[in-house]
Amino acid sequence: MRPELPGLMEEIRVEVTRAYPVYGRLLDGPNADAIRQGIEQAVSAFVDRVADPGRNSVLRDELLRKFGRVEAYEGRELDVLQGAYRLGARVALRRAKAVGRQYRLSPALILAFADALFSYVEELEAISREGYVEVQSRSSSEVSAQRRRLLHLILAAPPLPGALAGLCEAAAWRLPADVTMVALRPPVPGHLEAGLAGDVLADLDVPQPHLLIPGEPTPERLAMLHAALDGTRAVVGLTVPPTQAADSIRWARRTLQLIDEGVVADAPVVRCEDHLVTLWLLSDPPLVSQLAARELAPLDALPPSRRDRLVETLRVHISTRAPAEQVGETLGVHAQTVRYRLRNLETRLGDRLADPDRRFALEAALRALHLQSGGRGK
Repeated sequence: MRPELPGLMEEIRVEVTRAYPVYGRLLDGPNADAIRQGIEQAVSAFVDRVADPGRNSVLRDELLRKFGRVEAYEGRELDVLQGAYRLGARVALRRAKAVGRQYRLSPALILAFADALFSYVEELEAISREGYVEVQSRSSSEVSAQRRRLLHLILAAPPLPGALAGLCEAAAWRLPADVTMVALRPPVPGHLEAGLAGDVLADLDVPQPHLLIPGEPTPERLAMLHAALDGTRAVVGLTVPPTQAADSIRWARRTLQLIDEGVVADAPVVRCEDHLVTLWLLSDPPLVSQLAARELAPLDALPPSRRDRLVETLRVHISTRAPAEQVGETLGVHAQTVRYRLRNLETRLGDRLADPDRRFALEAALRALHLQSGGRGK
């Protein structure tokens, strides 16, 4: 039987993935090596048992239990996996009959082989059922606690890959390629978690409650979020790989803070991606103040009211690149007044307005100051 195994396993793979496309996707996913190893163990162990009936099958049994746990995590009925096992057995029996004809084996031997094969399949099903039942028998509170621990680990900087894989399995949760963090404004109502999709991780009993949504915030995900929040304010962070989840929640919490400060407009659900420049400009307010103080130092000797008028004129002029007439319309003053102010600014700021780097620094400082004073930004 051993020379037939490589070709047989490939034939089983083709037949099973054709009949059950979901297994084709799993064989192309991050757990493909473990799945292939399980298939090889299941097939090879049958041959090993023929050669040595007392052969140890601990590795095979653990891989089969993992198959059962995966089915439970994925929300499939166990009969899908059982169907795949039985299809594999039929492929093996077809190969055995061909080998039997080649070597002129007796029909009685082939019949005995078939009986042993399907008895073996029942054994595989029973062991996989153990893993399936193990997941289903866990209490919801235990899974919820595991998921909170998993969320804490993902937000660690950086998360530990080995611990992450083990905790994902224990929490009945599949690690996605990307995640989106959501910062919530406390207090959070107790019924909120019940309205969330089953794959959303939540930690609500903390001073800064938050959620993790697998993947991107699709319209369906946002609709789910709106319905579950029921009036609770939230900020949706950027979609990032799990290793950058801590950045996503940091940006979301900073946006929530900017809402409290009146910089970003409030709404039931605010998205960070709509305010990236604001987040960047106000990421370090003391540094912004230092930058503004340095770039606008030539205006410090002016009376405060006159200085403020020049600064606002400079901000509109430098950010819009508009002619004096349009700047005047924005500020509510005559174009001639704008020209006078700009000549005054050129005299005082000198090469700051001509040098591209200094001009950029001026624009960044002025935009940040405008945002801090209550202006709205993107």
